[in-house]
Amino acid sequence: MRTELNLTRRLDRVFARLDREPERPAHLDVPRMSRHRVVLFTATLAFYLAIVWAVVITSWLVRLDWQVMFFRPYQQWSEIHWFVDYYVVLGQRGPTAVMVAAWLGWRSWRQHTLRPLLTLGASLLLLNITVGAAKYGMGRLGPHYATVIGSNEMGLGGDIFPSGHTANAVVTWGILAYLASTPTARRWLSAISAVTSLGVGMATVYLGTHWLSDVLLGWAAGLLILLALPWCEPVIARTETAIFDLRDRWRARRGRTAPAPAVPVPVVLKPRTAPAEQPAPAREPVASVRGPRTPVHLAPGPHTARSERTPVTPAGSRRPPHADRLPRGASQPTRPVSGG
Repeated sequence: MRTELNLTRRLDRVFARLDREPERPAHLDVPRMSRHRVVLFTATLAFYLAIVWAVVITSWLVRLDWQVMFFRPYQQWSEIHWFVDYYVVLGQRGPTAVMVAAWLGWRSWRQHTLRPLLTLGASLLLLNITVGAAKYGMGRLGPHYATVIGSNEMGLGGDIFPSGHTANAVVTWGILAYLASTPTARRWLSAISAVTSLGVGMATVYLGTHWLSDVLLGWAAGLLILLALPWCEPVIARTETAIFDLRDRWRARRGRTAPAPAVPVPVVLKPRTAPAEQPAPAREPVASVRGPRTPVHLAPGPHTARSERTPVTPAGSRRPPHADRLPRGASQPTRPVSGG
């Protein structure tokens, strides 16, 4: 009973927050490029370069790649193949970008700020530029297209080094932790995004679409982008200001209408008074130009009594002709009285 009451209270608080009007927060926690972050960025960059160098010189890391490929995890644990096929979608750029953009778009509307969407756009742009350039620049082939056993397969026209799925999972889900509004939410989201990206990377190794070194480099590439985002914050802020200014100008131009004609101010006229020494002239009566009109309902001519009028129709009298009928006013003839 107590657990249900606590759950009800939490749901009430959640719905109360959703019912509030959208408002811009008084303080936005924008991460800064602190000394701790600079140290992490430098260490991750060194790890990134070390992985690339180890693959280029065909070191022990390349031999480990071949051993994992010959182990064929998708055959060793074939019962989880269906789950891994679905789980690896969490690293595909299209579906994940749509889901995260929908959430950040709702946050942008609630907070009256474009920073969440602009930060996501900046991170995806950096991801496409850096990871895409590294993929096509090194041209490494994947395990299914390898040509020589034990070689690093570099410079052969491939595009799998570093792993794009892994880097995209790190950036897309890590941006939620980067934009978290409280330290507690940031810690939880960081742990969830780390586990998710780790699982996506291992899923690509299980399916045989990437070498193990591809996944290691993908993790480093995604983490470098997240650590470098505070350097992009000034550009994001200027872009947001420019977009809002453009929106305000567009609204002002759209709301501008043609100027209304000037309404003359009414002038109060005072009655004109004649001078004291000259009496005001009397107004002459104006004769009526029109004569008295005859009422429409009266017919012209002398008035006749009703008994003298004979009802007529356009075709003549309404009464049918009769031989014994006499005109009105004539005397009736005397009828003979027959004797009995």
